[in-house]
Amino acid sequence: MSYQLSSWIKTNGFILGLFGVVLLAFLFPDPAARHGWLHPDLVQNIGIALILFLQGVSMPLEKVKEGAGNWKLHVIIQSFTFLIFPLVGLGFGFVLQRIWPDEPPAVRDGFLYLCVLPSTVSTSVVLTSVAGGNTAAAILSAAFSNIVGVILTPLLVSLLIHASGQAGSGSLGPLLLNITMLTLLPFAGGVGLRPFVRLWVDANKKWVNRISNTVILFFVYSAFCDSVKERIWHEFGLLLTLQILLCVVALFGAVSLLIYLASHLARLNREDAIACYFCSVKKTLAMGVPLAMLIFGSRTDLSLILLPIMFYHPFQLLTNGILANHWAKHGVSSIKNR
Repeated sequence: MSYQLSSWIKTNGFILGLFGVVLLAFLFPDPAARHGWLHPDLVQNIGIALILFLQGVSMPLEKVKEGAGNWKLHVIIQSFTFLIFPLVGLGFGFVLQRIWPDEPPAVRDGFLYLCVLPSTVSTSVVLTSVAGGNTAAAILSAAFSNIVGVILTPLLVSLLIHASGQAGSGSLGPLLLNITMLTLLPFAGGVGLRPFVRLWVDANKKWVNRISNTVILFFVYSAFCDSVKERIWHEFGLLLTLQILLCVVALFGAVSLLIYLASHLARLNREDAIACYFCSVKKTLAMGVPLAMLIFGSRTDLSLILLPIMFYHPFQLLTNGILANHWAKHGVSSIKNR
């Protein structure tokens, strides 16, 4: 029993860490709040560059050639990631305004932001492999979405927030310059260095992930410290958290259904349909949190903006993990081989 508990904690350590740092922020908000003794502004800039560098040095670009020829699949995945998913998010926001008129603007921004994030790389590929899907194509599509997402995500955030009738997050020119300096350059540096350190990085992937996860946990802690100091949670309370969780489940279900319909209409075979699903429905927390710090970092309600992706992340892991194992054992009965 103790071994099973220990194994479960190790498997879900990062998710438990998210809940842990949120609790820590409520108990000790001063250290990582603005102007706190942990100097969050300085740590955030260094941390953002470090995470994106590690993303780049871990990117398995040497494996993408195998899946490069399946253009139809890649067009569908990228269309879902940066076009259909954002449009669903925009429509989702309009519906929420009708049924939840007192929804905080930060939560609406958070859902729009969630919808324009790139796919995960590691878990999309792993789940595709477990389920018996087209792993080579999953590597290429997930890697490509992360590379273009560094620039495309802030652009889409700005467009969608303006389209939804809300105030923008600031001037786009300086924002893109800041993003280039803190994300694109470290990311490109990591990609360029990978050929020389690939064997070492792949052999120590657990430690690379632990470093990235530790920085992300600090970002989340800092964001919630600010919200606690500003007494945001005294205004909204537990009900808001439950409402966001229900909205995340509804959004996930709607997009999953659309991906199934698109795979069916495109007559994708079983392997491609699996890759299409896992690369299209998943959103990256690893890149999402650092980019949010850059795009929305000046806002005291940043913790509310982060809540949708923080809930979406564990929910997608749980649901997609169950699906991957089911499809591995029984096949995808709803998607016929063609």
